[in-house]
Amino acid sequence: MLDINRIKEDPKGVAAALAKKGCEVDFSDVIAWDNERKAAISAVEQLKARRNKVSSEIPKLKKEGKPVDDIFKEMRAIGDEIADRDADINALVERIADFLSRLPNIPDDDLLPGEKENNQVVKVVGEKPEFSFPIKNHVDLCTSLGLIDYERGVKLGGNGFWIYRGLGAQLEWALLNYFIEEHLKDGYEFILPPHQLGYNCGFGAGQFPKFSDEVYWLDVDEDRHRNRFMLPTAETALVNMYAGEIIDESKLPMKFFAYTPCYRKEAGSARAEERGMIRGHQFNKVEMVQYAHPKHSMEAFNELVDKAARLVEGLGLHFRVSKLAAGDCSASMARTYDVELWIPSMGIYKECSSVSNANDYQARRNNTRYRDSETGKPAYVHTLNGSGLATSRLIPAIVEQFQNEDGTVTIPEVLRKWLNGREYIGK
Repeated sequence: MLDINRIKEDPKGVAAALAKKGCEVDFSDVIAWDNERKAAISAVEQLKARRNKVSSEIPKLKKEGKPVDDIFKEMRAIGDEIADRDADINALVERIADFLSRLPNIPDDDLLPGEKENNQVVKVVGEKPEFSFPIKNHVDLCTSLGLIDYERGVKLGGNGFWIYRGLGAQLEWALLNYFIEEHLKDGYEFILPPHQLGYNCGFGAGQFPKFSDEVYWLDVDEDRHRNRFMLPTAETALVNMYAGEIIDESKLPMKFFAYTPCYRKEAGSARAEERGMIRGHQFNKVEMVQYAHPKHSMEAFNELVDKAARLVEGLGLHFRVSKLAAGDCSASMARTYDVELWIPSMGIYKECSSVSNANDYQARRNNTRYRDSETGKPAYVHTLNGSGLATSRLIPAIVEQFQNEDGTVTIPEVLRKWLNGREYIGK
């Protein structure tokens, strides 16, 4: 959520920044509402001061035998007026909050405007693999090697689902073990959160109300504020763990990672680039989250980008890192770098990790603060997240980049200890 004071101080500047994300907004109404709210608060404070002053005089008047009936009548009238004005203030607060909650985050100043066409490649690791034989795509490879059962996955769950089988399941689990081991080495705390979350988590993460139709809801209550949903990413849980709390500044940065399946309504399309495991309704992911001091926010962001890239590099895969333009960042994020895997059969790169900094956008929504040692006052933390990593794009990249002419696939060396030392997957 955006800071109303920042909007009032520089409405044109904030509007111009949001326009880089394709969001055109006029702040005239919300500024007028906030001015009205402040005037109403001032009026209420004056009424309360009048009531307190007169109330303190009543015992003295009674002691002197003077009549107080008219004073009590005045106090009741003032009390009614205070109640009415408080109701008006609450209505204005709700109206302002609703307006602000629907705005995207302000992108960082160095981001280009626009969408994918303005993304910038900032790093390329390794060489594109070259083959002396006709290559197979990951769907055919995973099917022929018995790693993935697409047909029976559809039988069980419908389009957008698959089954890991045999060495495919072991390869998936080896990847997750590899990620977990590396994050533990780096001092991140391992979290296994609930998969069912309340509306407040989606709101705090910045996904609701705008994107509330993109998740799987579990309850049928018309008021979604009373409903639960299946988490679309562990970020939604992790950034809300300290909602409404004031964190000891000495504990920052707080570093977490979680393993969960992710449940999303987005479906695989008929396009070749979305087939197989590239996009589905359920996939496994290890997610990293940091709660950072605002002064060290960029430092935390760079750490997360380096961690995600290092995991992919450890697998020996060819990939690149791209800095997203403002409009390609998600609504709640101020900046995002994507780690993108090369898929040979498609001739394109596909994202396997998005690393993002929300600055104080999420913290304002879920009221997560720390107590500043210099001022002694609470201030909002910065929250950051990054996939570390999602597996549904990794297995296609592994089987395609490491396929051999005889139809086998070479297993990345870092994964072999979880596959009983096996070096190849064959029929």
